[in-house]
Amino acid sequence: MKVLKEVEIGGKTFSLETGRFAKQADGAVMVRYADTMVLATVVAKKDATEGLDYFPLQVEYREKYASAGKIPGGFLKREARPSEKEILSSRLIDRPIRPMFPEWFRCETQVIVTVYSSDQEHDGDVLGAVAASAALAISDVPFEGPIAEVRVTRVDGTLIVNPSFTELQKGDLDVTVAGTEDSIVMVEGEAREIPEKDLLEALSFAHQSIKALCALQNELAKEVGKAKRAAVDLTGNKALVADVHALAAERVHALAATPLKKEERAQQTGDLIEETLNALAEKYPDQEKAIRGLLHDLEYTAMREMILRDGRRLDGRGLTDIRPITIEVGLLPRTHGSALFQRGETQSLTTLTLGTKLDEQIIDGLSPIDSKRFMLHYNFPPFSVGEVGRLGTTGRREVGHGNLAERSLKNMMPPEADFPYTVRIVSDILESNGSSSMATVCAATLALFDGGAPLQRSIAGIAMGLVKEDDRVAILSDILGNEDHLGDMDFKVAGSSQGITACQMDIKIRGISLEIMARALEQARIGRMHILEKMDAVLAAPRSSLSPFAPRLTTIRIPVDMIGAVIGPGGKTIRGIVKDSGAEVNIEDDGSVTIAATSSESADKAIAAIARITEVPEIGKVYRATVKKVMEFGAFVEFLPGKEGLVHVSQLDTKRVEKPSDVVKVGDVFDVKIIDKDDQGRWKLSRKVLLQPEGAGQEAQRDRPKDQQGQDSERGHSRDHHRKGHH
Repeated sequence: MKVLKEVEIGGKTFSLETGRFAKQADGAVMVRYADTMVLATVVAKKDATEGLDYFPLQVEYREKYASAGKIPGGFLKREARPSEKEILSSRLIDRPIRPMFPEWFRCETQVIVTVYSSDQEHDGDVLGAVAASAALAISDVPFEGPIAEVRVTRVDGTLIVNPSFTELQKGDLDVTVAGTEDSIVMVEGEAREIPEKDLLEALSFAHQSIKALCALQNELAKEVGKAKRAAVDLTGNKALVADVHALAAERVHALAATPLKKEERAQQTGDLIEETLNALAEKYPDQEKAIRGLLHDLEYTAMREMILRDGRRLDGRGLTDIRPITIEVGLLPRTHGSALFQRGETQSLTTLTLGTKLDEQIIDGLSPIDSKRFMLHYNFPPFSVGEVGRLGTTGRREVGHGNLAERSLKNMMPPEADFPYTVRIVSDILESNGSSSMATVCAATLALFDGGAPLQRSIAGIAMGLVKEDDRVAILSDILGNEDHLGDMDFKVAGSSQGITACQMDIKIRGISLEIMARALEQARIGRMHILEKMDAVLAAPRSSLSPFAPRLTTIRIPVDMIGAVIGPGGKTIRGIVKDSGAEVNIEDDGSVTIAATSSESADKAIAAIARITEVPEIGKVYRATVKKVMEFGAFVEFLPGKEGLVHVSQLDTKRVEKPSDVVKVGDVFDVKIIDKDDQGRWKLSRKVLLQPEGAGQEAQRDRPKDQQGQDSERGHSRDHHRKGHH
């Protein structure tokens, strides 16, 4: 039975439909907003996998090219591995729904979200999150939602919910917000240095639409929802619980209260686990996993209680203390820029590479953006946490962390017209104990500065944590890995001294209030200022010049009607310029030409070649010419690329010439002077006037353009005189 529910969001109809599509799934909902339609399906196995101690949730977001009337690029011409956009969208859906499943539910669950119609104006990602929540709400899968997700921008001071791509490009913020009817559960976005109060205003504005969408899902679930699966008792063996507590509780609390480095804490925690397992092995055989789980719960309780009661953390810091920071810049001699940023036991080695227009990333997808000239890539090798692991394709976490750092910085770069480079930043995490993505933001700023890239201001990032038990709340600045793992929130905030440029919040509880977020943002601002002060003490602005190893870009402009001449038939002319000069040449439709070269000689050679092609001939000027054809009445010569004229037999030499072939042959090179242009636009040239005695040659030489003067021309005159004497 088809059921349709509708509500108005942002001046457009937002609809949820079920009962028509994918009816064999446990839950299926099609969302429509304007002409964008997204289907979400949910299927969960009936039984939990034996021995599983976590919730196996898989969320996949896919965009069908046909939804926008497109055919995929590449050889296969079909959708293949997920794009970076699809990976990021999958995360935007996964993160707000994951905390909404009960702890006891361990059945493998798959949520697939597919864009089937795209109007090229409204992104399917936030619609997919609502569709996924609605599909879960009407299924038998236990889900303590619903949640809803919207995107917010601000154009000329006015907040807009679920904006079009056009509105997003005009806005000064782009924030995705997910929440329940009474709290916020996820935030991710970027902004142009907005103050904290403006971000809070945007979150509050978003929450109004979130409430309406949650209410709509509740209506749908009330009408067609299935009965939820029964809860499973996870309390376990009470005697085992008592024995583990008796053996280990005191030692776990003492260990939590002892400030230790990550490696030392891991070692001592491992020793405690092994001793407890050995002590209980005979009484409780085959219960190793349960004992480990109970010890983890003790560690969780001990850390949280110490923070809430004493305001003290695992490494001995107070709630607002930032770990020690050390910085080095320019340590890699042949990169275009480099920085090593260390905060506590988290270390990022980041490099900058400056490229040309040809290095831009081509984007194939539903978004109207088809290329990218600012890229930040984040790598998290297993040795960074002291582990052995497989080096394979880039994981979702690496894509997400890199994207967050990229969004923190990209809006602080100048426009392409002012800085026409393609920028690639690579952050390699060499050590990790909390907030490596925010260390990447700091290191990337310093690498940009080290390479002379004109980033407007220093950008720093900090990760905030939360421990909340009923009304007791502790907000932590610069969290450790364990505080992220055992805490309730990971709230990353990046920005300059002027305001926020990006943020990302994930929580493990059912949501937090705007009041707690306001406190966290202010505490993050204070921490960010501390980090910026440390960074600015090392390198506060871009170096005065680019790296000597970076290409030099020169931009010139040619008449639009000359673009074809510079490119040449089949690109022959421009390929010749590139080959001869060693420079890279890129021509835009508006006639702007960017020349990239690693030396001034190479650039000058390319510029001179282009100038000759686009030069407008002038009567009275002297040009270097090549003989193309010899006729009875004279010689046709090419005096500028693609421009030919006639040197009449009477203008070939100072003495009478009977046959032009006696004086010149095809391929000869000599100087000519334009003496006239007839009514049909044909150029008349003279070689004779440059061979006149009594200084005429010197006078002609002075008339020549600067870029055509020099040693080669002098040698050309000598050859001409020699040839004349020979004949």
